[in-house]
Amino acid sequence: MHWHTWLYLDVTPIEEGSARIFTGEERMALFADLAKLADELAHEPSRLKKRAAIAEAIAAVHIAAPESEDAGLFALYLAGMPFAEADPRKLNAGGSLLSKALLAVSGASQAELSREYKRHGDLGAAGFDLLSTRATERTRPPTLQNIAEAFTAMAAARTTAARASLVEGLLQRASPLEAKYLLKLMVGDMRIGVKQSLIEEAIAAAAQVAVAAVRNAVMLEADLSAATERAFAGTLAEARMRLFHPLGFMLASPVDSPEEAVERFAAKPHEGDEPEHVAAFLEDKYDGMRAQIHCSDASQPGRVAIYSRNREDVTESFPELQEAFSRVSEHAGALIFDGEILGWDFDTARALPFAVLATRLRRKRVSNELRAQVPVVFMAFDLMFAESALLLERPLKERRNRLESVVEKLTGHATASIIVDERARNAQAVLFAGEESAALSRLLLAPSRLVQSADEIERAYTDARARANEGVMLKAADSIYQPGRRGLAWLKLKRELATLDVVVTGAEFGHGKRAGILSDYTFAVRAANGELLNVGKAYSGLTDAEIAEMSAWMMAHTLVDEGFFRTVEPLRILEVAFNNIMRSDRHASGFALRFPRILRIRDDKPVSEIDTVERVEEIYQSQVDKPVE
Repeated sequence: MHWHTWLYLDVTPIEEGSARIFTGEERMALFADLAKLADELAHEPSRLKKRAAIAEAIAAVHIAAPESEDAGLFALYLAGMPFAEADPRKLNAGGSLLSKALLAVSGASQAELSREYKRHGDLGAAGFDLLSTRATERTRPPTLQNIAEAFTAMAAARTTAARASLVEGLLQRASPLEAKYLLKLMVGDMRIGVKQSLIEEAIAAAAQVAVAAVRNAVMLEADLSAATERAFAGTLAEARMRLFHPLGFMLASPVDSPEEAVERFAAKPHEGDEPEHVAAFLEDKYDGMRAQIHCSDASQPGRVAIYSRNREDVTESFPELQEAFSRVSEHAGALIFDGEILGWDFDTARALPFAVLATRLRRKRVSNELRAQVPVVFMAFDLMFAESALLLERPLKERRNRLESVVEKLTGHATASIIVDERARNAQAVLFAGEESAALSRLLLAPSRLVQSADEIERAYTDARARANEGVMLKAADSIYQPGRRGLAWLKLKRELATLDVVVTGAEFGHGKRAGILSDYTFAVRAANGELLNVGKAYSGLTDAEIAEMSAWMMAHTLVDEGFFRTVEPLRILEVAFNNIMRSDRHASGFALRFPRILRIRDDKPVSEIDTVERVEEIYQSQVDKPVE
């Protein structure tokens, strides 16, 4: 891949109007350059060539305008981020708004857009095709700075109409290729086979600095653009940790048995010897929502931010946690906790099923009634930042000691009542008088202990299930915290509840690699009267060859074609696994499978032998963690 041609636009106007004259005072990079590179990268399989092309491009932008933010914006936009991760602003431009803007600019019909989207599974690619037939003359191709200004205006816009107008303005100035990648950028997914880690490597190569230094600055400040500028300015070492942006979560690898866990952790001194005992921390695996809590920053006293595993700010969904953690600033310095948000039964001191907690998710307003129906706590199991320092490189046993010390300090302080005076407009809400307003501790310490044998792990697993938890976690005592990594230092043991044989009743077209392929399957079980009742939907578990075969079969056996969704003849059987079963009004069966996964196609089974609603009810009732009915 070669990247030699760079175009820059002088953007200081002398007079207004459609025809502009520019002085040579400032030169800024065109978005067209980024779009061309992105399109080349999408078709380049070599990781090394991609990195070299990105590095060359970023270096060229910096050389052309060393005092501007262009090189940083180039890196940021190529990563598919309209704003830095630490920047709380949002474009607030969903697929519906972008689709309508594309239709307005292209003049295409909804049917044409549906056809192109189904073919590509990508709005940007669909936009490229629709706009390629548009015969218009462009006068001002957008620069990176133009894009940044439009994004700033979109984030500040108070109405959908204002945001739509800004999007239309960008698309009207864009070539089909520019529009393709503008839409991808606004969606937040470039789909060019380039991860942020590769762009970090390219920044290091372009500025001739260490990759580790670039990555450290990005982690501390959560700003790829700023890290690019620091790399060229030689100030990467000056990057300092900021709270209130999510760090990556460390992930666990699954194991099927205690023996496998011991085998993974234990060292064998000599070939053929039995594994030695393993020193690992064991915790219950809770069926809640993984979260990270940032609080007590001296520069922003009382501020609390709660981030989900997908790095979304979910603070508003859990106001009692915000209230509780806003009260700890006097008792501890800035802190970042890792843990699990749980629906909690304060009477029995047990976690509520995830199905109950799910009613709290994505709520922009949480009433007193909901606070009382589904109380929540934060079960902390790791400490990522304390005493003005990141603790990620410290061994788990040290982080655990510090966590225990911090939780002890905060005992009696991280509290919030079940109900508050809803007339109050801040976290220090005035409480109702009476018993229900008694403050409850919202910070709990996840019980943890060292285990050394498979027998101990098996007993702990049985006990965890009896407490209505999913299973157990095993964490090497000397493991460092690796954000975003799923290694072998943390393991999770949880066994499938059961499997069901189901029949496919419908399918949707996939996205990205699966564009144009029916790959998302809706499936059903049988009612007592023989009626097929949907119970779930799954898209993972099959090989590419199996998906292709299933898609071709479903195309030929379509009963109703609704565009994105097809109702198909109920003849193909799948065996599916799942984590648990919830009652649900979403499906005709009255149940929904949580995290269903396809184990295999069961062409050896007739439809008459699929599982029944009665069997689903039986599994549901067998769950120790089902909601109380």
